Formats: sequence, C-alpha cells, structure tokens
Amino acid sequence: MTEGPLRVAWLMLPGQRPYRELYWLSLMPGADITAVGAERPAEAVAFARRPYLQLSRRFVEAGALALMRGLRTSPGDFDWIASLELCSLITGQGTGLARRTATRQAVLTWGNDARNLLYRLPPYWGAVRRARGADLFLCLIQAAKAHCVELGIPEERCAVVHPGIDTAVFRPPPRPVEEPALVFASPLAPNKGIDRVIEAFGMVRGRVPDATLTVVGGGPLEGFVRAHAEASAGAIQFLGRLDRGHVAEVLRRSAVFVTAPRPTRVWNEQFGLAYLEAMASGVVVVTTMCGTNHEAVPPPNVRVPDDAGLLAEAVVGFLADPSARARAGERNRAHVLEHHEVQRQSRLMGDAFRAAMEREPVARRPG
Repeated sequence: MTEGPLRVAWLMLPGQRPYRELYWLSLMPGADITAVGAERPAEAVAFARRPYLQLSRRFVEAGALALMRGLRTSPGDFDWIASLELCSLITGQGTGLARRTATRQAVLTWGNDARNLLYRLPPYWGAVRRARGADLFLCLIQAAKAHCVELGIPEERCAVVHPGIDTAVFRPPPRPVEEPALVFASPLAPNKGIDRVIEAFGMVRGRVPDATLTVVGGGPLEGFVRAHAEASAGAIQFLGRLDRGHVAEVLRRSAVFVTAPRPTRVWNEQFGLAYLEAMASGVVVVTTMCGTNHEAVPPPNVRVPDDAGLLAEAVVGFLADPSARARAGERNRAHVLEHHEVQRQSRLMGDAFRAAMEREPVARRPG
C-alpha cells in the first residue's frame, strides 16, 4: 500500500458542522489536510479562504444553493480533492478542479436513498452526474454503499468506514445515573421530532412524576420548546446550543436519550452521531424507526414507530428498571469502543484513501 503523507484539500460546504467529516480526515495518520471555504473551521488544519456565491441561505450543507468562488485553480498541491455528498454543488466544482489539476477526487457520503428528490432536480442532478467519476466514495454507513452502487458507481470504488466518536470527551459518569432524567440533544427542527418527544414526555410524567427532560439544540422550533419549558414548572429545561464538551456533560447527567426523527420529501435519518455520543456516555437510547438509523442504534436500545405513546412506553420501561438500564449503558459504551473509536476509524479512512491510490486514477483528463 502507498506510504507517505495524504495531502487532501477538503472543500467545505456552507453550514458545515464541526467535529465531523473534516475532523475524521484530520486524524488520519500522515494526513496533511487543507480546509477550503469562507470561514476557518474549528479543526486544527491548514486553511485556504474561498468565499461562496450563495443564492439562498435557506439551505445548508449538501442542499446549499452555493458555489465556491476562486476554485478554477487549486489552492495548493494535493493528492486528493475531497468533499461531502454527491449532490452538493461544491462537489460538482470539485470534479472540475480534480480534472483540471490531474488530482484524484474523493466524495464522502451519508446518502442512503438513490431516489432522493434532490437527485432529480437541477442543478443537483448535474453535480451527481459529474461526481460519479470520482476515484473514491468513502461511505460513512453501509447503506451509503448500496446507494452509490444503485446510482451506477462501481463497487470497487466504494469503501465503508463508519464514523468515529471521541470516547475521551464522551464518557460515562463514575456511577450510573439513577434520576429519571431524559435528554434530547439534536437540532430543534420538525424532522428531528422534538414536538413528538415533548408530547411523549407528558405521558411519561403521568407515570413517573419526577421525570425531567433537558433539551439541547437550536433551530426553528426554539420558540415551541421555550414555551413548553416555561409552562412545565421546571420539568423541562431548555439549554439551547452547546459545544460538544458541554453536551458531553449533559449526557453524563442523563438516564435516557430520546429523539423522534421522521422522514421528509428530501431527507430521512441516515445514522445519527448524537446516538453514538449518548451511547459512548453510557446512556440508553429510545428513538423512532427512521431511514437507516438501525445502523447506529443496536439493541438493547429501542426504536419504535413514530407514535408518542410507544415512545413514552419505551422510556418508562427503561426508567422502571435501573439495573437493566445500567447494563444497557455498559453495552452501549462497549459497542462504541469496539466499532466507533475515533482514532481507529480515522486510521481506517486513511487506509481507504491509500488503497484507492493503488488503483489507476479515474479523473485525470483536463477539462
């Protein structure tokens, strides 16, 4: 396998979240990563500033109607041009840059539905068509590989490496939490189901009167959450947006992590890093069945249909049996250590890049 450094230009998307894809790439052994975008990222990598031409700020990440200015020429000398998702307009730009500079292209993807509406809409379809010529598709869930193959991408160019979690930051408390403390830590948007969680919490309180719910996150339903918190006489605590260190502290004070994602016309749950953060913290998970979140949430955690009563029943089941809850938390921690420890997963990502460099490049011609 090819030795030496991996020089990667990571083309950032508008609204890209920290400590995710760029973070994992930055931890690859021998990696020399340059982030390219409008704002310097939180990760400790080199940075090349390129502003966006953004037609609308309503959409972020893969759905952003945005192009990167000044990307006709490379911001450095790289082995790889990499970006997130096939349908991203910036990934489409990355294809052109890779071809003009005879550089390999990698696409990281969570995509789990080849029939996604975005794939049929211009200009996203154009980006997908161009990205299919990339040298490496680094699939962050198993379903993403099946999705790529269904789109006509050769299987040998697809590698599956599940995401990693910093298990030093997200770690269990010294003793299992005994209090009936629930936590929701996700975007406050309809597709993440905070409304369903609050509905279910009312039912939980009917059977466990001292149960509490802490809500962490931000988004369009902040007003809804704030109103319910103010009316709850302290049963619901709204903390707003927190950095990952403070999220980890909240998780260590919690007994059950609960969310209720539901699909939209252009999205369903792909994995859910918040599940892993909770599991690494020794917290059990109750959530709804949505998309491919079964890849993240193994038993004895519970996935139920999108129904407040079923969600409440599963939560109460865990609250009623502290011993079973503690055993499940221990299994969750062991599962994350075995399958999602961040240093190992980043090393596997580096292996995937180096294995791809052993193959003949796909995108070499200028254009």
